[in-house]
Amino acid sequence: MGSKNVTHLFLVIFLISSQFYCCFSAQTWIRAGYWYVDSESPIPDINSALFTHLICAYADLNSSTYQLSIPSSQEPSFSSFTGIVKRKNPSVITLLSIWNGLAATNQSILGEKANYSVLSSMASKPSNRKSFIESSIKTARLYGFQGIDLLWLWPRTTSDMINMGKLLDEWGAAVNSESRNSSDQSRLILTMAVRYLPAFESLSYPIESMKRNLDWAHVVAYDYHLPAKENITGAHAALYDPSSHVNTNNGIKQWLNNSFPASKLVLGLPYHGYAWTLVNPKENNGIGAPAAGKAETKDGSMSYKYIKWYIRSYGVPILYNATYVVNYCIIGSNWIGFDDLEAVRTKIAYVKEKKLLGTIVFQVNNDDDWALSRAVQEEENDQENKRRLLLIVLLPITLIIILIAFVVCYLQRKLLKTKGMIILGNSRSTNTSDLNSDPPTLQAFSFSNIKAATNNFSSENKLGEGGFGPVYMGKLRGGQEIAVKRLSKTSTQGLEEFRNEVTLTARLQHVNLVRVLGFCTEKEEKMLIYEHMPNKSLDFYLFDPIRRYLLDWTKRVHIIEGVTQGLLYLQEYSNFTIIHRDLKGSNILLDHEMNAKISDFGMAKLFRKDELEANTSRIVGTYGYVPPEYVRKGIYSTKYDVYSFGVLLLQMISGRRSTCYYGPDENLHLLQYAYQSWKEDKGREFIDPLLDDSSSSCKLSRCLQVALLCVQENPEDRPTMLEVCSMLKTDTEPIPTPTKMAFSGNRSMENISTSQKGSCSINDAEISELQPR
Repeated sequence: MGSKNVTHLFLVIFLISSQFYCCFSAQTWIRAGYWYVDSESPIPDINSALFTHLICAYADLNSSTYQLSIPSSQEPSFSSFTGIVKRKNPSVITLLSIWNGLAATNQSILGEKANYSVLSSMASKPSNRKSFIESSIKTARLYGFQGIDLLWLWPRTTSDMINMGKLLDEWGAAVNSESRNSSDQSRLILTMAVRYLPAFESLSYPIESMKRNLDWAHVVAYDYHLPAKENITGAHAALYDPSSHVNTNNGIKQWLNNSFPASKLVLGLPYHGYAWTLVNPKENNGIGAPAAGKAETKDGSMSYKYIKWYIRSYGVPILYNATYVVNYCIIGSNWIGFDDLEAVRTKIAYVKEKKLLGTIVFQVNNDDDWALSRAVQEEENDQENKRRLLLIVLLPITLIIILIAFVVCYLQRKLLKTKGMIILGNSRSTNTSDLNSDPPTLQAFSFSNIKAATNNFSSENKLGEGGFGPVYMGKLRGGQEIAVKRLSKTSTQGLEEFRNEVTLTARLQHVNLVRVLGFCTEKEEKMLIYEHMPNKSLDFYLFDPIRRYLLDWTKRVHIIEGVTQGLLYLQEYSNFTIIHRDLKGSNILLDHEMNAKISDFGMAKLFRKDELEANTSRIVGTYGYVPPEYVRKGIYSTKYDVYSFGVLLLQMISGRRSTCYYGPDENLHLLQYAYQSWKEDKGREFIDPLLDDSSSSCKLSRCLQVALLCVQENPEDRPTMLEVCSMLKTDTEPIPTPTKMAFSGNRSMENISTSQKGSCSINDAEISELQPR
């Protein structure tokens, strides 16, 4: 069958399956709920069959160790929660919730008596975040939870929001790493409660980090109006409000307008209401009636269960305001606003209209004979029945077409895939025994497709050339832009580096690592296909007399942070400890938002977590970035990349190459010149005069000192990347004094012995090889 027929066949499959997906994809609808561990309702009373997810709240956070702790009085509840709720619903998923570092009062949700400092302090330092992350995963696993929920509703500063983003990135990486490293446990779900607006009081949530790492964010769409604070009655969970922007619809619109996906938004439903004391009970009182404060309880709050009992006791009617989507009743001088069945059903319809992921209730034990929860389930069941009918019709047809397509594609691609896998499988990798997982699933591109995408590897499409070979820009038929790295016949690298990069990069998933899409091994070619980085590489700007003006200090700090996070992932949070061994400006690629992505893993080595260093007779790297212990003895460890990072950081703050000589007599290499300038308190002479750090919390002088710590001769004196990250982020803590620099003799890098040096180009963007290899 010809390629056109195959295309037509897949078009038919797509049209049918897209209809099937649109109607059946809603099976992932979330019906979640909070259960408060100190509530009067016991766990066995929970009707877990009405929920897809149940969240046990809340775990404490130690203010000094930043580890989770479960009070001994609550330990039986946490330890038995999952087992008990799964008796009625084996498929229900349980999560452990953490909030504001204070589990003693519900007033934290309202921002009153909340302990702002604990989560803020935890998120401010990498070491604190690591302690928290490791403890949260360990605690969740210990008590049998399948996910973790964070309730940090009251961040106070811009730094809190920035640190929240870092926390989520590191948390997401750790959760992914933990599941990949375990054969019998699925990945922990990560969720977070957020305020109804994505930006408030000049603060903005780290939306990009949330999108990358959270399974969903649930909007706390209630407690807008409180009788303790307002002297008129109000709809505390108004879906709409014609007279104010304080309503759920406005908040959801802003989340969506800020590019947060609807498929990751869950709407909060309150199973509580509030009671006001009316000023004029005999008048026709609705929303906005004059009130004299709270009624019934100390803050006016009442559970749905209590409200319904109260209404039955007095036999008063329940009124519904469709404008605000709220129910209310009047009992004597008490005005009570809450969500009853009408309001809940309207909100569920709204969630479906906006294509949100589902709903989450606060709290499940406040329901009255599960009336509200059944309403949520019934609305979902109506849709489920329609999907099942469509499934019965479409599934047989789709299966037949897919079977035909599979046979056709299998026969057409068999030769290409077989050839590619043989090459990848039979070549020797330096660390194949360490890759204790299945081979990565990558697309095998045909030579003809790559040739067409790159306009026959035209010079106009050529982006540059490195030690592996030329790199071309391409565009696939679907419009996706790619970068194609083609092994040159004259390259000193070969099949080993090719396979090393494919197997490593495919397994590494981090926002600051470049993503490999596939490979091509047809016609004796060895090509790697990557996502295209439109802003090229760091050295494209850093050493160019014109383009360097585009990198002000703010942009350079952003790039430094990206490289730091990438290295932290490689050394701390991936399944293995990975040493890049070729970190330099040309291997730091920049996406359309100038986010740094570490690339080129052909030289990389990996360790198990219990290994500290290794030795090799094969010395590879780039002149100026290779530490002395590696050049002289072939010893490499994580301190190799710390050294390379230090050199890169010196280049970032100075705009100088590592292959030239400086100083009055032009006899000092970059490291010596930096150290001498710092020691003589002449750091400003070393720093790029274009840079201004007056408006940045990351100071140039501190970066210089940190960089010098990274390039010390003794690898044991160099800090870890975790310590580097902490020193760069915190400008108040003292840092050590740098000692002897690597290659500290004048022109000593040239005196390593010519027998040890191969081709060391003055262009440090080019990979070189140092003998022996």
